[in-house]
Formats: sequence, structure tokens, C-alpha cells
Amino acid sequence: MKLPKIQSPVKLIAAVLIASAAGLIGSIFTSSSVSTWYTTLTKPWFNPPGWVFGPVWTVLYVLMGISAYLVWIKGFDNKEVKIALGVFGVQLVLNAVWSFLFFGLQSPFYALIEIGVLWIAITATMFVFYRINKTAMYLLIPYIVWVSFAAVLNYSIWILNI
Repeated sequence: MKLPKIQSPVKLIAAVLIASAAGLIGSIFTSSSVSTWYTTLTKPWFNPPGWVFGPVWTVLYVLMGISAYLVWIKGFDNKEVKIALGVFGVQLVLNAVWSFLFFGLQSPFYALIEIGVLWIAITATMFVFYRINKTAMYLLIPYIVWVSFAAVLNYSIWILNI
């Protein structure tokens, strides 16, 4: 997988910042519950330590931004690019909504339903990105893997705390 030369540093930075904004919005809901409500939950044996989540999500948002950039530079006047970035935008919104449901509403059940929809949206993003730029799709593989793990973790937390 060869990364292309940066054609537009401004677009690259903008794409990474837009992707990271989903994490920032999600963190608003997370920060209010992670040290209170979340600590009271029974968690499975494979629950990572809390310090893991920040670095992992930071890397994932950067990869998402680079991925979106690789599609964006193909030309926003291209209908396929507009559709692909629209699908990307939907999954970004769903990404932030998960934090609201899980931490904000303190509902592992609603978050579990939503993470299934998020997983489908990420898969759709990967599909439309692949048609435009294969590297853009490959950069989303760590994201879908992590969200798959998060779905199993979410399910386990829900089951353990019914």
C-alpha cells in the first residue's frame, strides 16, 4: 500500500479535523460518565484498561481523516466522491451518537443497537471508498476491527449488567 504525495495539506488537515470532531463530540458524553456511572458497571475480562481508549481512538480518527482526504482529492465535483463522503459523514455522526447513547443516556442496550448500524455504515463507507481509492478503504480496516471489538464489548457489558 503506497501512500500518494500530499496534494493539498489544507484538505488533509481539514479531513483529519473533521473526523476528529466526531471524537471530540463523543468525548463530551464520555467524560461525564466514564469516572462515575461506567465504573459501577460489571465488565468482561477482556475489557481494556481505560488508558487504551484515548490513543486507539486518536489513531483511528487520524486514519479516518486520511482516508476521507484520499477520496476528497479525487474531486468533489465527481458525483461518486460526493456520495462516498456523504456515506462517510453518516458513519461519523453515528460514531458520535454511540457515545451519547452509551455514556450520555447510560444505555448499553440502545448503544448496542446503534453500534450495529454504525458497523453497517462503516462497511458501506469502505465499499464506496474502495471504488474511488483502494488505499482509502484499507485505512479503515483498523476502524472496522476496533468497532467490531467494541460491539462485542458493548454486548458483554449489556449482558453482565441486565
